[in-house]
Amino acid sequence: MNAQTASSSAHPLDLSFDRRAPKPAGPLSLAGLTRPQLRDALIAHAGVDEKKAKMRADQLWRWIYHYGVTSFEEMTNVSKDLRAVLAREFTLDRPKIVERLVSVDGTRKYLIQLAPGVECETVFIPDVARSGALCVSSQVGCTLNCTFCHTGTQALVRNLTAAEIAAQVMIARDDLEEWPTSNENRKITNIVFMGMGEPLYNLDHVSDAIDIISDGDGMAIGRRRTTVSTSGVVPKIQELGERTGTMLAISLHATNDDLRNELVPLNRKYPLAELMDAIRAYPGLGNSKRVTFEYVMLKGVNDSLAEARALVKLLKGVPAKINLIPFNPWPNSPYECSDWDQIEAFADVVNRAGYASPIRTPRGRDIFAACGQLRSESEKIKASVLRKQRLAGGE
Repeated sequence: MNAQTASSSAHPLDLSFDRRAPKPAGPLSLAGLTRPQLRDALIAHAGVDEKKAKMRADQLWRWIYHYGVTSFEEMTNVSKDLRAVLAREFTLDRPKIVERLVSVDGTRKYLIQLAPGVECETVFIPDVARSGALCVSSQVGCTLNCTFCHTGTQALVRNLTAAEIAAQVMIARDDLEEWPTSNENRKITNIVFMGMGEPLYNLDHVSDAIDIISDGDGMAIGRRRTTVSTSGVVPKIQELGERTGTMLAISLHATNDDLRNELVPLNRKYPLAELMDAIRAYPGLGNSKRVTFEYVMLKGVNDSLAEARALVKLLKGVPAKINLIPFNPWPNSPYECSDWDQIEAFADVVNRAGYASPIRTPRGRDIFAACGQLRSESEKIKASVLRKQRLAGGE
């Protein structure tokens, strides 16, 4: 996530990018529809009686989102006649995986084609505090141009639809063989909206996707296990909490407006004082629902002990934890990662003030899947080339 300019025209709160979403060239895929959309599709295209449409939609919902089926023939409690109609009018196809990379640490990155020339990246990170997190994208590209973030070098193409967001979870569960849904031995236990894009500039579709993902009769990944990260779109923060009930994360990275204006230019429009007021008003905020503050460690930029003390002062009174993120390099980036001793000293200051401040272990760096490295241009650097670059850089 990233930021571009202080002008109001650069950060509209409308969803005008949605009009560029592709219209299905073939049959409509039912995988990724909300419950109301699924019901309406059955009435409009399958001739299902309105009085029976909710019941039929509930049946299909469980097959699609609990069992993860990819063929209507697998829906054994649906009549053969209706299955034939469904197969003729609809599909259960997922978007295409263009590239699948697996890191030496087990991280998996998927480059997903949503339409010709439109791609996003999704990352599965195993064993995160006894959980497995799936990092999903909400936009193709981004408007915000945070200077430390590789995604910011890719212009915004468009918002993702709720179906395209939910499909990222389904694709990962296909690959991890996580169907049917079970509460035992799950690999994907948490969803984090920390991939490409600014989720609060696509809140309608993000909210619908969370409804799909969290539904107990389907994928059943709860709202308290879903975190939405924002660079600080202040007018939408309370609405996010009211509509989704999810955990909130803030892409912070600086403790004063001058530096944050440089690192996260959206701060020029919504400065720290306004951002902190919005955070304190987040619905349900408390010790059991703390805000996560993300702080990327940039050598000689924001990693001094004075900055650590300023961070403690800034967050005073806010139930919070701070994720300290070692900077993950990308080609031609202008920053270096802080020295490890400096990161630990910074963390110690924050810990002694009573805040949990885990240092996030870099995951998936060898496949450019780490925090701040996502970018979805079709021409990807081959893994062998990436390895040579790392060796040349002494990593």
